[in-house]
Amino acid sequence: MPKLTLISHDLCPYVQRAVIALTEKGVPFDRVYVDLADKPNWFLAISPLGKVPLLKVGDHVIFESAVILEYLEETQPNPLYPADPLLRARHRAMIEFGSAILSDIWGLEIAAASDVATAKIEALKQKFARLERELGDGPWFAGERFGLVDAVFGPVFRYFDLFDRILDHGIFAATPKVTAWRSALAARPSIRDAVVADYPERLERFVAKQNGYLAALLVKRAA
Repeated sequence: MPKLTLISHDLCPYVQRAVIALTEKGVPFDRVYVDLADKPNWFLAISPLGKVPLLKVGDHVIFESAVILEYLEETQPNPLYPADPLLRARHRAMIEFGSAILSDIWGLEIAAASDVATAKIEALKQKFARLERELGDGPWFAGERFGLVDAVFGPVFRYFDLFDRILDHGIFAATPKVTAWRSALAARPSIRDAVVADYPERLERFVAKQNGYLAALLVKRAA
């Protein structure tokens, strides 16, 4: 098997998906970080969209996290998708749902004013309420078996460690299954170790630099 190298950014949740999948599969890989605010020429030369993650497979490069996950499923041991085609399609759909939640989270991070933040919080409440109806008895999305949907939502919930400290958002007030799932994911070693040790501080600095509503709350909290 060719050597695998994951081109990463320290905060990117899409990178984390690939890290978690590789770790769960027990596949060795190297990790190289890039600064997306100052993209090096070598990175731009191999990244058609100028984004991470990239997976280098020997001399070949795969881009887009969904494609990387599919490639790993097709080539590596310990499958993280269910074998049944209908269930597998459902899991793929929920991964896209996770991406839609990340879009709302991004909107909340950069919201310029409280009304915009409130709209994003409401959108997140609705999405997590729908997710609550999708979950079973746990501890994972598909029950006893950890899968790619879990790998996707681990990074999603990580943002709320910051949001919980600065916002009275109430997003999980009526979602006990989602809350239990969040706790289980946070304790999973592959998810916990998918980020750098000082990730919380880096995320807080990133939000502060956006100069939006959340940044103002961080300043107020620090005063």
